[in-house]
Amino acid sequence: MSASRDHARELRRGASVLPTWVKDAVRGILSPVVNLAIALRLTPNTITVIGLLITVVASGLVAGGWLLMGAAVLTAGSLFDAVDGALARAQGSGTEFGSFLDSTLDRASEAILYVGIAVWFMSALDEPALPVLAVFVALAGSFLVSYARARAEGIGLHASIGLAPRTERLVLVIVGIALAGLGFTPVLIGILFLVAALTVVTVVQRIRHVWRLSQAAATRIKEY
Repeated sequence: MSASRDHARELRRGASVLPTWVKDAVRGILSPVVNLAIALRLTPNTITVIGLLITVVASGLVAGGWLLMGAAVLTAGSLFDAVDGALARAQGSGTEFGSFLDSTLDRASEAILYVGIAVWFMSALDEPALPVLAVFVALAGSFLVSYARARAEGIGLHASIGLAPRTERLVLVIVGIALAGLGFTPVLIGILFLVAALTVVTVVQRIRHVWRLSQAAATRIKEY
């Protein structure tokens, strides 16, 4: 079986949490935002940095207990996170540095957000040990998912499959923060443990996927 067919099959098996129609709808919403960015002559790298700054503000709001406002600002920040790639494609201005910057600041944004949640847990809850553990386990799992993809790309393979890539994780966490802001704090804790579990599954999916691709590549080499 060729690597391309293997990859296609893995993509079907490793469907993400968000359905395709939701992602298509988001792309439709982003189109006018991308056009505005082009009109303002903003670069994808500028959008990436703005997205990080918005996440910093949102995380500060969450840490201070302004959960609903923090969730709203995070939603706006997540749109910026999606705009930079779409803008690069529209302008034909994607660069290796832009890709590196985007990935690096994505990791920074995720870490800052989880720190903000942990700070709120420690200040708002009488017994924050378990919730803070959920934060750190979810953060560790999220970083492993990203690391697995980066290492795969480092050896020339593609591994962006899985149940919980960054967009799915972010959506779940934003929903959890909003519900905690409405008084449903246990839901946020549960979502963090869910994110942790999904990231473990995603890492396993990516390891298996890369193994299958590498085996297929080795078979082709032997055939030649």
